[in-house]
Amino acid sequence: MKMLISDLEGRELQGLLLDMSSELTIISKDFPIHHCTGCFGCWTRTPAVCIIRDKYGDMGEQLSKCEELFIISQCFYGGFSPFVKNILDRSISYIHPYFVIRNGEMHHRRRYDNVIHMHVWFYGVNITDIEKLTAEKLIKANSINFNSVVEDISFYNSITEMRGQLL
Repeated sequence: MKMLISDLEGRELQGLLLDMSSELTIISKDFPIHHCTGCFGCWTRTPAVCIIRDKYGDMGEQLSKCEELFIISQCFYGGFSPFVKNILDRSISYIHPYFVIRNGEMHHRRRYDNVIHMHVWFYGVNITDIEKLTAEKLIKANSINFNSVVEDISFYNSITEMRGQLL
């Protein structure tokens, strides 16, 4: 399965994406989202399932079926937009709470065996070189916990500049 996480609304995505096939699961800003409360219920009370029941409560399970992950986010100081960050926070049930040493560093143990190929596209006016470097480090660090391979990280000045470049 392919998944797209974006801080844009569905109607904004329709003009950007070349492939809107049924194989593509789109997680966009079309529905209200509750913020992760940091309760770790997805690890202790209901393993692999967020206890907050809204449209985004099963993000961990959805990621377990994902082979390719596309993220479109406005760049905020070298990080994700609040919506995308919230989606990723709500996806923490994708991994176990237990730790293992991987590449000489401590990381969460994997809950699922799939490998996710990740493509990340940031947009924003005047993204600085320091913000780009920070974003690249963040993506690479996240990819270790999410058992993913970073395929590409791109930066655009605007959403319209992305047109024709995606999927």
